[in-house]
Amino acid sequence: MQQRPCVVLCNLKPAKMRGIMSHAMVMCASTPEKVEILDPPSGSKPGDKVTVEGFSGTPDQQLNPKKKVFEAIQPDFLVSPEGHALYKGVQWKINGQFVTAPSMRGCGIK
Repeated sequence: MQQRPCVVLCNLKPAKMRGIMSHAMVMCASTPEKVEILDPPSGSKPGDKVTVEGFSGTPDQQLNPKKKVFEAIQPDFLVSPEGHALYKGVQWKINGQFVTAPSMRGCGIK
Protein backbone atom coordinates (compact mmCIF):
# COMPACT_ATOMS: atom_id res chain seq x y z
CA MET A 1 0.00 0.00 0.00
CA GLN A 2 2.98 2.32 0.32
CA GLN A 3 3.32 5.04 -2.34
CA ARG A 4 -0.07 4.01 -3.80
CA PRO A 5 -2.77 6.59 -4.52
CA CYS A 6 -6.04 5.93 -2.71
CA VAL A 7 -9.31 7.57 -1.64
CA VAL A 8 -9.74 8.29 2.07
CA LEU A 9 -12.53 9.49 4.33
CA CYS A 10 -10.59 11.95 6.45
CA ASN A 11 -12.99 13.63 8.86
CA LEU A 12 -13.24 10.71 11.28
CA LYS A 13 -12.50 11.00 14.96
CA PRO A 14 -8.89 9.85 15.46
CA ALA A 15 -8.63 6.32 16.84
CA LYS A 16 -5.75 4.07 17.79
CA MET A 17 -5.39 1.06 15.47
CA ARG A 18 -2.67 -1.50 16.16
CA GLY A 19 -0.90 1.02 18.34
CA ILE A 20 -0.90 3.84 15.75
CA MET A 21 -3.23 6.85 15.68
CA SER A 22 -5.45 6.74 12.58
CA HIS A 23 -7.09 9.91 11.28
CA ALA A 24 -8.72 8.51 8.12
CA MET A 25 -10.30 5.45 6.51
CA VAL A 26 -9.06 4.04 3.20
CA MET A 27 -12.12 3.47 0.99
CA CYS A 28 -12.30 -0.01 -0.50
CA ALA A 29 -14.60 -2.12 -2.63
CA SER A 30 -15.54 -4.98 -0.34
CA THR A 31 -17.13 -8.41 -0.21
CA PRO A 32 -16.75 -11.05 2.51
CA GLU A 33 -14.12 -12.74 0.31
CA LYS A 34 -12.13 -9.77 -1.04
CA VAL A 35 -11.16 -6.16 -0.37
CA GLU A 36 -9.75 -3.82 -3.03
CA ILE A 37 -8.56 -0.23 -2.59
CA LEU A 38 -10.49 2.28 -4.74
CA ASP A 39 -8.44 4.07 -7.39
CA PRO A 40 -8.56 7.84 -7.75
CA PRO A 41 -8.31 9.00 -11.38
CA SER A 42 -4.84 9.51 -12.82
CA GLY A 43 -3.54 13.00 -12.19
CA SER A 44 -5.25 13.24 -8.79
CA LYS A 45 -3.24 14.79 -6.00
CA PRO A 46 -3.40 14.29 -2.24
CA GLY A 47 -6.13 16.54 -0.87
CA ASP A 48 -8.30 16.56 -4.02
CA LYS A 49 -11.95 16.42 -2.99
CA VAL A 50 -14.34 13.65 -4.02
CA THR A 51 -17.58 15.09 -5.39
CA VAL A 52 -20.96 13.51 -6.11
CA GLU A 53 -23.25 15.48 -8.42
CA GLY A 54 -26.40 16.61 -6.62
CA PHE A 55 -24.81 16.34 -3.18
CA SER A 56 -23.12 19.60 -2.30
CA GLY A 57 -22.19 21.19 0.94
CA THR A 58 -19.39 21.50 3.40
CA PRO A 59 -18.24 18.30 5.11
CA ASP A 60 -18.45 18.12 8.88
CA GLN A 61 -15.15 19.11 10.49
CA GLN A 62 -15.24 15.74 12.27
CA LEU A 63 -17.93 13.06 12.19
CA ASN A 64 -19.45 12.46 15.61
CA PRO A 65 -19.16 8.71 16.22
CA LYS A 66 -22.13 8.81 18.61
CA LYS A 67 -24.40 9.98 15.76
CA LYS A 68 -23.31 7.05 13.52
CA VAL A 69 -23.27 9.28 10.39
CA PHE A 70 -20.94 7.04 8.39
CA GLU A 71 -22.88 3.93 9.37
CA ALA A 72 -26.09 5.59 8.13
CA ILE A 73 -24.74 6.50 4.66
CA GLN A 74 -22.33 3.60 4.04
CA PRO A 75 -25.03 1.20 2.74
CA ASP A 76 -25.51 3.64 -0.19
CA PHE A 77 -21.82 3.33 -1.20
CA LEU A 78 -21.63 0.79 -4.03
CA VAL A 79 -19.49 -0.19 -7.03
CA SER A 80 -21.39 -0.15 -10.34
CA PRO A 81 -21.23 -2.95 -12.94
CA GLU A 82 -18.79 -0.64 -14.80
CA GLY A 83 -16.52 -0.33 -11.74
CA HIS A 84 -17.45 3.24 -10.75
CA ALA A 85 -17.78 4.16 -7.08
CA LEU A 86 -21.36 5.33 -6.41
CA TYR A 87 -23.33 7.13 -3.70
CA LYS A 88 -27.08 6.68 -4.11
CA GLY A 89 -26.47 5.67 -7.74
CA VAL A 90 -24.34 8.73 -8.63
CA GLN A 91 -20.64 8.43 -9.52
CA TRP A 92 -17.90 9.68 -7.25
CA LYS A 93 -15.59 12.04 -9.12
CA ILE A 94 -12.30 13.77 -8.48
CA ASN A 95 -11.61 16.72 -10.80
CA GLY A 96 -14.44 15.53 -13.07
CA GLN A 97 -13.06 12.00 -13.50
CA PHE A 98 -14.41 8.75 -12.02
CA VAL A 99 -13.21 7.01 -8.87
CA THR A 100 -13.06 3.29 -9.71
CA ALA A 101 -12.53 -0.19 -8.32
CA PRO A 102 -9.77 -1.93 -10.31
CA SER A 103 -11.56 -5.28 -10.74
CA MET A 104 -14.50 -5.65 -8.37
CA ARG A 105 -18.05 -5.00 -9.60
CA GLY A 106 -21.51 -4.83 -8.04
CA CYS A 107 -20.33 -4.78 -4.43
CA GLY A 108 -20.29 -2.46 -1.43
CA ILE A 109 -17.73 0.14 -0.43
CA LYS A 110 -16.38 0.33 3.10
